[in-house]
Order: sequence, then C-alpha cells, then structure tokens
Amino acid sequence: MLSVLSDRRYRNLFLAQISSLLGTGLATVGLSLLAFDLAGADAGMVLGTAFAIKMIAYVGVSPFAAALVAPLPRRPVLIGMDLFRVLIAAMLPFVTKIWQIYVLIFLLQSASAAFTPTFQATIPEILTDEERYTKALSLSRLAYDLENLISPLIATLLLTVMTFNALFAGTSAGFAVSAAFILAVSLPDPARLTADSFAKRLLRGVRIFTRTPRLRGLMAINMAVAALGAQILVNTIIVVRDTLALGDSAVAITLGTFGAGSMLAALVLPGVLARTRERTVMIAGALLGTLAFAGLASFLLMGELVWPVLLIVWFITGFGYSATQTPSGRLLRKSAHDRDR
Repeated sequence: MLSVLSDRRYRNLFLAQISSLLGTGLATVGLSLLAFDLAGADAGMVLGTAFAIKMIAYVGVSPFAAALVAPLPRRPVLIGMDLFRVLIAAMLPFVTKIWQIYVLIFLLQSASAAFTPTFQATIPEILTDEERYTKALSLSRLAYDLENLISPLIATLLLTVMTFNALFAGTSAGFAVSAAFILAVSLPDPARLTADSFAKRLLRGVRIFTRTPRLRGLMAINMAVAALGAQILVNTIIVVRDTLALGDSAVAITLGTFGAGSMLAALVLPGVLARTRERTVMIAGALLGTLAFAGLASFLLMGELVWPVLLIVWFITGFGYSATQTPSGRLLRKSAHDRDR
C-alpha cells in the first residue's frame, strides 16, 4: 500500500489530505466544546443543526462546484479553497452567538464542496495504473481512520495547556500546510475535451446513481452510516459533559476511542473483503453499530452508564462505521467509467 508514496505528486497530495483532515478533526472537537460553552445542555441541538447545515451545504453546493471548477486548473482551485478555509477557521475563536457558528460552518463546508471533488478527480490522473490507484484509495481510507484517532489525541494534549479556542488555530494551520504541499508540486490540468453543457455535468452523478442498482443499494447503506455518525458527532459532548459530568479532555478521548475502532476495522477489512462480498460486510457493520447503540440505550434507561461502558460502545460503533463505509469505494470503482469517477 505504501509503495504509491514513491510518486512525489501523489505523496504531496496525500500529505495535504492528512493535514486537511487533522485540521478538520480539531475543528470537530472545538465545535463541540464551543457549542457547549454557548448553549450548555442544548449543545446537542446546536451541533445537530450545525452538522445538518454542513451536510446541506456539501450536498447542495458540491454538484455546482464540481461542474464549475471541472474545466479550471486543478492546483489554483485546491490552493484557493484551502486558503479560504484558513480564513474561515480563523474566525471561529471570535464566535459569540450561535447563529455565527451556522454561517461559518456553511462557508467552510462550501469551500470543502469545491475542494474535495477536485482533489478526488486528480488522484486517478496521477496514478493511472489501476492497482496503484486502488492502493491509493485504501491509503486514503486509512488516513480518515487515523484522523479519527489522532485528532482527538492532539486535542487532548492542547486542552491540557490552553483553552478550546486554540483548536481552531490548529484547524487553520492544517489547511495552510495542505495548501503548501499542493503548491510544491505540479498537477495535471483537466482534459479540455468535454463538450457537455453545465447542466449535463451537474446531473451526471445523480443519473449514474439512480440508474445503477448497486449504487441505489449503496444510498440505503449510507443512511445507516449517517445514523451512526450523527450519534457520535451530536451526542458525544452531551453524554460526556452532561450525563457523566466529565471534562473537556474526556470528550476528546471518547472521540478517539471511536477512531480507534474505525482504524482497527480499516486494518482488517482488506483480508475480510478478499473472502467476503462487500454487501455482506457493509450490512454486518451497520448491524453491529445498531446493536451497540441499543445496548447504550439500555444503560441510559437504567441510569447505570459509566465512562468505560461508553468507551466500549464508541469503539464498537467505530468498527461498525468503518466496516459499513470503507467498501463503498470498491462499489463506486466497479460502477463508474474512468471519466465519471
């Protein structure tokens, strides 16, 4: 898997991805603590609204952004979006009203909606060999899982010596380092051979998903992934700070436990997928996460929840989350032509 890092251009893009993910991870922890600071016991509602806005922005803006930037040079687009995210993240420590969180999250995610499709479209143009490209996809998935583990650990260390607002400085630094890695390499420009109209480019992905049976099934599986992820993002701060009355560091450690479970799944899945169909693995992962939360509900109803139990539930949920989500890349690769990936 690591052999693809011998390609300098991909190596820089991978390091840029890691920097960006670390910045995003610190922002997730910081937003949880900021929401609790502003809203107290209502922080769950604030976070739920913020992450809903985040997804609405991504889903709503991403198709337009992808269609707009597709003909543009890749490197200026990626660097520009990174620098815009640096600016937005730098504003987060000065938030004093809940509505300001919502506005900044929308702007931040809109920039990501332009960055991510451009980034993902660049990788197969650098790694044209299918085997090397597949290794890059696996390495990228592992980077997401490592971020779920490492970002909370970094947040824990920072929170021992400074306030949570420092996490947003780390977010800005992550995006700035990402821009620097991209600036250091040349990237292929998009092929200027498409005669498709803007409307056709805009709707191509939707048409592919709705017309491909396995991708329609993937959309259903994604609902399970969304349900598991939403519980982690929204309720971690409430259960740890309000129900268990623990401190800020406990929030970061609990999120890190979820990341550890996700990383373990990412490490064992290649061997499992060599012997098992993607659908079986994904359904099993969704079921595992569902059972973990059913057990958590039982402890909450009995009033006997303790932190070690919560950590176990979050670890199991992380494993199920990754087992449900990771194989989706294989389905997408099987279901799309090169120009549509």
